[in-house]
Amino acid sequence: MSTGEPVKVLVVDDHAMFRVGVKAELQSVVGEVAVDVVAEAADVDEAVARIAETRPDVVLLDVHLPGGGGVEVMRRVHAAMPGGAPRFLALSVSDAAEDVIGTIRGGARGYVTKTITGPELVAAIKRVSEGDAVFSPRLAGFVLDAFAGSIQVAAVDEDLDRLTEREREVMRLIARGYAYKEVAKELFISTKTVETHMSSVLRKLQLSSRHELTKWASDRRLL
Repeated sequence: MSTGEPVKVLVVDDHAMFRVGVKAELQSVVGEVAVDVVAEAADVDEAVARIAETRPDVVLLDVHLPGGGGVEVMRRVHAAMPGGAPRFLALSVSDAAEDVIGTIRGGARGYVTKTITGPELVAAIKRVSEGDAVFSPRLAGFVLDAFAGSIQVAAVDEDLDRLTEREREVMRLIARGYAYKEVAKELFISTKTVETHMSSVLRKLQLSSRHELTKWASDRRLL
């Protein structure tokens, strides 16, 4: 990207209203760097196609997407565009350690949460476009701990791979102390379904109680 040119951005998220909001926020920020949202995408296949078509400088990428998630987008793009892939900045509601570490391992140059302000996001996009790495402060600690060996990344990935995405959501809420009814309300599912997922989680992780689950999740920085 040449100095002075707008940073071309592709927004990837499966929620249309969120994409609209991000686009509006980016275009409303007035400063030294201009951001041009060249396209949007809602799932993995669409993201890969739009990246090939528009050749953005930075891809704002949600972690959880239909079709395989943000990591799958990066894997496919890097395979198709070796040496010419855009830079990826994860923008997610999730601040869980396994999402942060897995996404960085997948090739993202940064990871920020959706609580970020418009001006902060523009600044993060600019830095990533220039080759810097950008993290929300708390999330940077996860990455440093992973490299230092404080978080056993391989073990976390292996255990979590046994769980479906819905089971991970239930697991995290239960481990945080939510009651079954609260989990059901949060995820828009029935209490019976929560109980079924919880039983499956305990069985797959070879745990016997929610107390053990909370300790398991806490040890792995998943809360």
